[in-house]
Amino acid sequence: MTTEVVKVDEIPFPSQITKAKPLNLLGHGITDIEIHFLQIKFTAIGVYLDPEVLSHLQQWKGKAGSSLAEDDDFFEALVSAPVEKLLRVVVIKEIKGSQYGVQLESAVRDRLVDDDKYEDEEEAALEKIVEFFQSKYFKKDTVITFHFPATAPTAEIAFESEGKESKITVENANVVKMIKKWYLGGSRGVSATTISCLANNLSAELSK
Repeated sequence: MTTEVVKVDEIPFPSQITKAKPLNLLGHGITDIEIHFLQIKFTAIGVYLDPEVLSHLQQWKGKAGSSLAEDDDFFEALVSAPVEKLLRVVVIKEIKGSQYGVQLESAVRDRLVDDDKYEDEEEAALEKIVEFFQSKYFKKDTVITFHFPATAPTAEIAFESEGKESKITVENANVVKMIKKWYLGGSRGVSATTISCLANNLSAELSK
């Protein structure tokens, strides 16, 4: 069976990825920044979810995608749903891994501080992630995946470039949750296009 491919800014994303279970591509978008009216695109993002996630989002059935996109409670429920999730991030504009690591660290740390959950254990877990990315170089088409199993509050981060792959497992539940929120955190998510696409697709799926 061939898996269909969805193009996100010319980058192909399979419509389904199988880890423990088949996960469907239910949202995609890009991260970008505007400098002097020029849009610079950094990464393309695909969000893969176990279709079972819909059973945890039933109270939003019938809501339009545009209203879900602005509903942080909806995205909180999505992040917290005990189902398998995978984020696939593909590099468009090359940067140093250390830059990406610092972005991730500061986004996660800010969220932890806001929730009063930033302790020594969280700091140590974040340092391990920063260290993992420190020596890497994100060439165009490098793939970073974040895999969140349904059964444990952990994350496996994989880095794949030019056929080589390295992995790290994050075991601090608070840090894992905030990594999810960095990408799937509604109004505070790093990619507005991804949040909007997720909201529209999940709205359509819930209406079936």
